[in-house]
Amino acid sequence: MSRRRHRWLAASAGLVLVLAGCADPQLSSLDRELAEIRANPGMPEPLELPEVPRYAPTPYEEGDRRSPFQPQLPEPEATPAGDVGVAPDADRPREPLEAYSLEELELVGVLTMGGQSNALIKAPDGEVHRLQVGSHMGRDHGRIVSITGSSVQLVELVPTGGGGWVERSTRIALDND
Repeated sequence: MSRRRHRWLAASAGLVLVLAGCADPQLSSLDRELAEIRANPGMPEPLELPEVPRYAPTPYEEGDRRSPFQPQLPEPEATPAGDVGVAPDADRPREPLEAYSLEELELVGVLTMGGQSNALIKAPDGEVHRLQVGSHMGRDHGRIVSITGSSVQLVELVPTGGGGWVERSTRIALDND
């Protein structure tokens, strides 16, 4: 035999011995246990659930009352809130600045001519209007009651929702004020 072949046989024999050492004598019993488990998996352990409390419905006894989701209407015999004598003049012609809310209008200056103060109000469209005491502006029937060097004082008529009107005092000032 050649030396090369002899080495090859020795290496093969060593490899067979190493592989034989990896064989487990209990491997066949392990295979039998796995086959039994696969054949009869059995029942899993039941989970312990907490006890569910009994449901007791609460009776709704407010069925004959007004729904909280509906607006409450005033009683027919109730008097309207607010001053009955205060109301906007429906026959008065509307002025151009009454088409805008006060938040949209801007006081840009005060002009005094002949001892009478005039407010310079800029509308959202960029046009500047000259107003004096008694002029109207804003959507809430605002009437100018006084003009100072840096502000305009208004009285607005605001509906109360009950058929009446309330006067509300409002002030528009220059931006630097």
